[in-house]
Amino acid sequence: MSATFTKTAFTTNYPGAKALNAYFSQHGITQVECMFADISGYPRGKLMPAGSFAAEAELRIAEAITMQAITGEYSYDPIFPDADPDVRMVPDYSTVRLVPWSGVPRAMAIHDCMQLNGDPCGFAPRVILKQVLERYKAKGLTPVVAPEIEFYLTAPNIDPNLALESPMARGGRPESGQSAYSMNMLNELAPFWDEFRAALDTLGVVTDTWIHESGQSQYEINLMHGDPVEVADQAFLFKYAAKEIAIKHGMNAVFMAKPISGQPGNSMHVHQSIVDAEGKNIFSNADGTESLRFRQFIGGLQTYIPDMMLIYAPFINSYRRFVEGSQAPVNLQWGIDNRTAGLRIPISGPAARRVENRIAGADANPYLVIAASLAAGLAGIEEGLTPSEPIVGNGYDHGHDLARGFQASHAQMVNSTSSRRLLGDDFVTGFVSVKGLEYQHFQNEISAWERRYLVPQA
Repeated sequence: MSATFTKTAFTTNYPGAKALNAYFSQHGITQVECMFADISGYPRGKLMPAGSFAAEAELRIAEAITMQAITGEYSYDPIFPDADPDVRMVPDYSTVRLVPWSGVPRAMAIHDCMQLNGDPCGFAPRVILKQVLERYKAKGLTPVVAPEIEFYLTAPNIDPNLALESPMARGGRPESGQSAYSMNMLNELAPFWDEFRAALDTLGVVTDTWIHESGQSQYEINLMHGDPVEVADQAFLFKYAAKEIAIKHGMNAVFMAKPISGQPGNSMHVHQSIVDAEGKNIFSNADGTESLRFRQFIGGLQTYIPDMMLIYAPFINSYRRFVEGSQAPVNLQWGIDNRTAGLRIPISGPAARRVENRIAGADANPYLVIAASLAAGLAGIEEGLTPSEPIVGNGYDHGHDLARGFQASHAQMVNSTSSRRLLGDDFVTGFVSVKGLEYQHFQNEISAWERRYLVPQA
């Protein structure tokens, strides 16, 4: 067995102690990172002895951890029992990998959170995505997705009151100016990129193209299309790896939606298509033309994304990204090969016809973004929804009808019946409760803008 532990090494089900112990022994592994993504997409879990993991030792964690606020606080909404009960962490053995950045041999595995009675935990993002996919499966359909993830590499920032800056590059100076698609600038910081590429191979993260984006030290990596859960797992591990390896090289990998004033934001565009039981793309008719279900899927996105905007833009900072003229969307118009629209249809052959949802920022949870988008599209098909007509020309001329701030998105999701129907009542109640807690925490901060202008003039 090679050091690159591919997804075919084990299946999802328990392979037996003998097979696991043999793998651990071969690589000198004594510990396993047992983890899951919380609502922010942040890795949480426990470190477990490799022998215990191989023996299927039961692992539990407080249910509230799945919904921990970004500040480390917890909501006291009634949806969370006062007793603070446990959930079981159940490993997906197909996700067992070596941890590339660990100083000692270590493995990792992504887990699902399950109630002690065997029911899925309604607050766990990976579970939410799986539940959406069950609705597709019941109709004999399989979604295919591919995300594009943007991030910045920055110099260390030990004072959060100071702006982020570009790291020192191989020429002895930080990057300045905009170098979109520059090959020279893509070769900067080569030691980081070499280790990062190797780490993604070890983690089984299958990438397509790598580019330098238009921001200073901003990059975009496209993941290959595939099964939504597997791709969401890869996006989750991608962010984990980028942060860990950047730190090893004296930098930070930053996925904030708008980390640097005056620079472009970080997006996470998600390409989506659906195939039937025969593997045919249902967005195309037999003659290659677009199908009715293609337009219905778009109609579902246009109808239901506004109520779930908080999934795509989950933080106060997220809404700074939606700037006219920046190739970040400001509305839910759709168009053919049009990057000024929130929903872009790339030019492709019938088998590859797909919808690119450009709303989410890179700060969003990939499991929840994919779940919300697929749930909205399926609802459009089920309800026979009709989209607007595709736009031609500048999408920014059609107005800014996305929520302009966190409070508007939060209020809309709090009062949304459709979000509860598509993602689960308990999840939405818990999600908006945690997001409300984060907003209250933010309100306790006094910003540099307030000090700059209000101290001398107010």
